Amino acid sequence: MPQVQVAIITHREAIMSETSSLRPPLVTGNKSLTDVTNDICAPMERRPNGLWWIAFLISLSLLILGIVAVWYQIVTGIGTWGLNKTIGWGFDITNFVFWVGIGHAGTLISAVLFLFRQKWRTAVNRSAEAMTLFAVMCAGIFPLIHMGRTWLAYWMLPYPNTRGSLWVNFKSPLLWDVFAISTYLLISAVFWYVGLIPDLATVRDRAKPGLRKKVFSFFSLGWNGSVRTWNRYETVYMLLAGLATPLVFSVHTIVSMDFATSVIPGWHTTIFPPYFVAGAIFSGLAMVLTLMIIARKVMNLENYVTPTHIERMSLLMLSMGCIVGLAYGTEFFMAAYSGNPYEQFVFKNRALGPMSWAYWTMVSCNVFVPQLLWFKFVRRCLPLVFVIAILVNVGMWFERFVIIVSSLHRDFLPSSWSSYIPSLVEIATFVGSFGLFFTCFLLFCRIAPAIAIAEVKGAASLPKQDDQRSVNVESAA
Repeated sequence: MPQVQVAIITHREAIMSETSSLRPPLVTGNKSLTDVTNDICAPMERRPNGLWWIAFLISLSLLILGIVAVWYQIVTGIGTWGLNKTIGWGFDITNFVFWVGIGHAGTLISAVLFLFRQKWRTAVNRSAEAMTLFAVMCAGIFPLIHMGRTWLAYWMLPYPNTRGSLWVNFKSPLLWDVFAISTYLLISAVFWYVGLIPDLATVRDRAKPGLRKKVFSFFSLGWNGSVRTWNRYETVYMLLAGLATPLVFSVHTIVSMDFATSVIPGWHTTIFPPYFVAGAIFSGLAMVLTLMIIARKVMNLENYVTPTHIERMSLLMLSMGCIVGLAYGTEFFMAAYSGNPYEQFVFKNRALGPMSWAYWTMVSCNVFVPQLLWFKFVRRCLPLVFVIAILVNVGMWFERFVIIVSSLHRDFLPSSWSSYIPSLVEIATFVGSFGLFFTCFLLFCRIAPAIAIAEVKGAASLPKQDDQRSVNVESAA
C-alpha cells in the first residue's frame, strides 16, 4: 500500500512538472509554505524602510492639503469653485465618477475572477479589495461637498421626519447613487474582511503576547483552522462573491444614469451604462497595476507578484480598452446617424472645439496607448506597463472631464456659452483625495497582509521540499 501511494504521488509530481513547463508558476523562487508566510508577514513585522516613510510623508502632506481645502470650502461655500450658470458640474462630479470607477477593479478581481476559478488573482486580490474601499471613500467626499450644506447630508436618508412634505426624490438617479454606492461599500468591506480572517489568525499566532496579539485575536474571530471552519469560510466567501458580482455592473450603471436620464445632448444616450462599466474596470485595473508594480518592489514581493500576474492583468486592461474605444466610436456614429443637429454639434465640439485638447488626450491615452499591450514583450516589461497604466489613469480622468464639461460649456443658446477653469481650491481637493487614497493604502500594507497568504498557498504548486514531506508522511501511513 505505501508503495502505491508513493507511485501515485510521484506521478502527480511528474504531471505538475510537465504542466509547469507549459504554464509559468504563480509563485517563483521555489518557496515552501513557511517561506510564503514569512515573506508576506515580513512588511508587517519589520520596521518600515526609507522608501515607505518618504511615500507616507508625501501622501500625508497631500492629505493635509486636501483637509484644509475641504474645510475652507465648507466654511466659505462652493462659490470658491470655478463653476458658473452654464457649467454646474466640474471637478467635483468628474472626480466622483473617476474614484467610483477606480473602486471597481477590486471587486472584479476578487469576486468575478474567483467565480471563474482564476487562480492567478490570489496575488493581487487583497490589495485590490483594499483599494476598492479607499477609492469609494475618496469618491464620497465630492457629492457631500457639492451639496453645499454638508452638515445636512442626513436629509438624503429616507427616514420618518418632521420636515413635512420634504422628502427624498426616489425617481432621481442621484439618490440611487447613495443607495448603490453605500451598498457597494458595505458588501466590499465585508468581502474584504472575510477574506482576511485566515491571514489575521496567522498573524495572531506569530505575534508575541501583548496588545498586538489581542487585537489580531479579536479580529480573527476565534479561527482555529479546522476542516469545519474552512468549509464554512469557503461557503460564506462564495456567497459574498456571488452578491458582489452584480454590484460591479450595477453601481457604475446607476452612476451613468446621472447623465443618461437627462435631456442634454452628449448625455442622453443608452450606451452609457455598459460604456461606464467597461471604463470603470479599465481605470480600476490600471490603478491596481500602478500600485502593485510599486508594492512588489518596495515590499520585496517579486516572487508573488510576478511578470505573469502583470501580463494577465495587462491583457484584461487591453480588452477593456478595446471596449472603451468601441464605445467612443459608437457615440460618434450614433450622433451622425441620428440626424439630431444638437447631438452632432456636441461631438463635433468635443473633437474640434476649444476643449478639443482634453478630448484628444483622452483618446490618445485610452485608445492608442493600450494597443501596445498586444505585444508580449511590452506586457512582460514592467516599466512600460507602469507607464501605460499611469497614462490610462490620466486618460480615464479626462474621459469624465470631457463628458461632463464639454457637454455643458456650449449648450442650446450661444448667448449662454461659457468656459470653465478649476479654482485652486478644487485642485487642492482633488490632490488631497489622492493623499487620502495613498495614505490609507500605505497604512494598510503595514497593518495587514497585502497578499492573501492562505489563497496563495492553495493556488500555487507545492515546492519540492513540501512535496517530499507529503511523500514521507503518506509513505509512513
